[in-house]
Amino acid sequence: MKKSKSSTKAAKGAASPAKLIDGKIKELGDWRGATLARVRALIKAADPEAVETWKWRGVPVWEHAGIVCTGETYKAVVKLTFANGAALPDPSGLFNSSLEGNVRRAIDIREGDKIDERALKNLVRAAVDRNQSKVKKK
Repeated sequence: MKKSKSSTKAAKGAASPAKLIDGKIKELGDWRGATLARVRALIKAADPEAVETWKWRGVPVWEHAGIVCTGETYKAVVKLTFANGAALPDPSGLFNSSLEGNVRRAIDIREGDKIDERALKNLVRAAVDRNQSKVKKK
């Protein structure tokens, strides 16, 4: 099988997704970097098998049997977008953004916001469970 130039180049010199996420956190250097680091740790604690990937020119993504969530950073928010958030139970009401769609849901975390760690971990576990149940059906 012939490798494309981009895959060969990526294999030879690209940093791992984990290192790219580390770099993003360091580059931000403010509350957004600290927040991204915190939610990253919570995602890993909730699902130690989650795989970190780097997509769409610089977006940290956590996957387990599909995309669990993304961690985008903007000037005013760190946004955790859950790929299938509309199908997830959210008894703590964490979702506060992208509520109008039929598939995704997001959590906008602003400077100074307190993260409900237990609720976020439960949401990550629910996303993983949903992804795994979809894989089993296939």
